[in-house]
Formats: sequence, structure tokens, C-alpha cells
Amino acid sequence: MEDAVVVLCTFPDLDQARQIGAALVERQVAACVNVLPGVESIYRWEGKVERAGEVLGVIKTTRYADLEAAIRELHPYEVPEIIALPVVAGLPAYLAWLGQSCGGD
Repeated sequence: MEDAVVVLCTFPDLDQARQIGAALVERQVAACVNVLPGVESIYRWEGKVERAGEVLGVIKTTRYADLEAAIRELHPYEVPEIIALPVVAGLPAYLAWLGQSCGGD
């Protein structure tokens, strides 16, 4: 469980979130990607306050470094949101599945 993290990543639209999410699972750098459309983001970019409709990906993995590299390769944003949150507890059977789904034993 010490390697388990939940990663938040926003995408510009539903199609890209689905395509990249599927690629992450196929590459086994993510066990699961929840795709949550309808997110409104308000942020500062290049000195201006921006607003954008986005899709949030909630990604579960035990392979953070590989996941980050894959997102950076596939993502259309110059600076994609990639924020990892540690998993401090969880259902043991789910955590075992998580590790197995990311290529673990």
C-alpha cells in the first residue's frame, strides 16, 4: 500500500480524457481512471485569470513515476495538472487489485 496514490488530472474534453485514461490503463500505469465531466476550472495562466470547462480524471496507481511520464507524453496541455495524493488506508482486497492491475504480483 505504500506505493498507492490517487492522482488528479484535468483534461480539456471528454474524448481526450477517455482516450488518455484508456491508454494509461492499457499501459498498466493506472489501475483505474474515473472520468468526471462538467468541471469548471478557474485559474491564473500567463498573468490572467482564466475559466475553462474541463474533465477531471481521478487516477489510481502504484506506479507514480511511470504514470507521470505517460501523462506528460499523451496530454495536450503545456503544463498538465498532475497531483498525487497518498492513500493512507483502504480495503485490503481493493489495494491488492490496485497493485496487480499496475503490473504487480
